[in-house]
Amino acid sequence: MSTHELSEQEQIRRNSMAQLRQMGIEPYPAPEFVVTGHSDEIKENFSDDAPQREVAVAGRIMSRRIMGKAAFVELQDSCGRIQLYISRDEICPGEDKELYNTVFKKLLDIGDFIGVRGYVFRTKTGEISVHAQELIVLSKSLRPLPIVKMKDGVKYDAFDDPELRYRRRYVDLIVNDGVKDIFLKRTKVYTSMREYFNNAGYIEVETPILQSIPGGASARPFITHHNALDIPLYLRIADELYLKRLIVGGFEGVYEFSKNFRNEGMDRTHNPEFTCMEIYVAYKDYNWMMTFTEHMLEKICLDVNGTTEVKVGDNVISFKAPFPRVTMAQAIKEHTGVDITGMNEDQLRDTARSLGIEVDATMGKGKLIDEIFGEKCEGKYIQPTFITDYPIEMSPLTKRHRDNPELTERFELMVNGKELANAYSELNDPIDQYERFVEQMRLGEKGDDEAMIIDADFIRALEYGMPPTSGMGIGMDRLVMLMTGQTAIQEVLLFPQMRPEKRAAAAKEEGDEE
Repeated sequence: MSTHELSEQEQIRRNSMAQLRQMGIEPYPAPEFVVTGHSDEIKENFSDDAPQREVAVAGRIMSRRIMGKAAFVELQDSCGRIQLYISRDEICPGEDKELYNTVFKKLLDIGDFIGVRGYVFRTKTGEISVHAQELIVLSKSLRPLPIVKMKDGVKYDAFDDPELRYRRRYVDLIVNDGVKDIFLKRTKVYTSMREYFNNAGYIEVETPILQSIPGGASARPFITHHNALDIPLYLRIADELYLKRLIVGGFEGVYEFSKNFRNEGMDRTHNPEFTCMEIYVAYKDYNWMMTFTEHMLEKICLDVNGTTEVKVGDNVISFKAPFPRVTMAQAIKEHTGVDITGMNEDQLRDTARSLGIEVDATMGKGKLIDEIFGEKCEGKYIQPTFITDYPIEMSPLTKRHRDNPELTERFELMVNGKELANAYSELNDPIDQYERFVEQMRLGEKGDDEAMIIDADFIRALEYGMPPTSGMGIGMDRLVMLMTGQTAIQEVLLFPQMRPEKRAAAAKEEGDEE
C-alpha cells in the first residue's frame, strides 16, 4: 500500500470508490468479462453492408464528452482505441437512471476500466463506434493519468521525462503512442529468429544462471552466496561453456536466449542485465556462420519491418545480405594508417599512446588491440560489416586461424558503430584451451579483472572430444534497438535498471547545486 500523501484528485477518486461500494457496485469485481472484439479488428472488419455485429469490449477510459443524456467515450484496449456511444436510456432502460447519472457521469474517471456490450455502427461523422447497451465497472483507477493536451500548437502535461518513463513503464505504455509497438516488435524479432533456427533443425535449450565459475566471456560478474552449500556463486556472464558441453554430449545444433549479468557500467547501450542469444552448430566454421548470420538478420528485418532497411537516428541501415568482410588488421590500418601485424605488447602500447588512447601496464596484447579498434575503428562501421581474424590474445575460446597461428577464426558483426554479434570457429583442442586459460589467469594476476578463470570441468568435457563447431552470440537488446530504430537500450527494455528513487533524487539535487 502506497504511503505517499494523497493529492486532491487522488482523494476524490478514493471517495468515488467508496460511493460505488455504498451503491452496491464493486469497483474491483471478480466475475470474468468475456471480450469478443478488439478495437483494431472491429474497425478493420466493419462493413456498412454487413449484418449488425454484437460485441463485448473492455478497456480504459481515455477521454469522454458528456452531452446531457448521451456521451462519447474513447476506450483504449490492448490493440488500440475505439469510440463508444453511451445513451442514458439505452444502458438504463428502466426508471432507475443512477448508472448513468451518478456512476458514469460522476464516479467514473479517466483511466478507469469498463466493459461494454453493444453493437458496432458508423456515426454521422463516419467514425466506426460501439453503441453501448450495457456498461460494467471493471476497475477503478485511484491515480490520475498524465493526459497530454494540445493548445495553440503547444503540448502540455506530456509524460516524456526519460527517467519517469523508464521507472513507471506502466504509465508510459498507457499514455505514449508507439511505446507498446516497440515491445510488440521485440516479440516479432524473437519469433522470427526462433523460426529460422527451428527450421534449420536446431534445438532450444536452457542452461544454469547460477554458476560456480563465471565463464564464456571476459566481464566482471555479480557474486552471490548459496547458504546450504556455503559456496560463492556467480550470475552468468555467458552461457557459452554449457552450450559447448551439449555439443560434446551429442547435440548437433543448440541455441538459448539467456539472461546474462555483468557487473559493469550503464549507459545508452549497456544494462547490467541483458538478453543474449547464443547458438552452436557442429561441423561448421566461422565462414559458414557469417553466411548463416547475414541471412538470419535479413529475414528478421523483413519479418519485423516488411523491408530490409531500417532508419536509426540519421542513418538508414540495410540488412540486405551479403555483408562486407574486413580483417581486424585491415580495419585498424584503414582508419589509423598503422599496421599492427607482428607488433609485440610494448609496440602496441606505444602505438596506442601515439594515437591518443589511454592505456596502462595491466593491458596485454589483446586488450591493447581491442582499445585501438574500439577507439579508432568501431564507430566507423554503420552498415553491417563482419570484422574478422582477431589476434589470438583477444580470443581465448577461439580456434587458431588455419592460415596464420597468430590469429583466430573469429568475427564480430559491427552495425551502426557497435558490436552486434560475436562468433568463432570454436576451440576444441583441450590442451590448447587449457594453455589459453592459464594465460588468462596470468592476465588476472596482472590486474585484469575481466580475465577468465580456468573451468576444469569444461576442459574435461573437451577431453572427451568436441567435433568442429561454430558458435555465435548476438545481443538481443541491441538487435531490437536496430529493428525498431531506437538509440537507447532503455527504450527496448520494459524495466531497465534504475538508480533507487531516493538516491536518484539526491543525485539530481547535487547536480542542480553544481
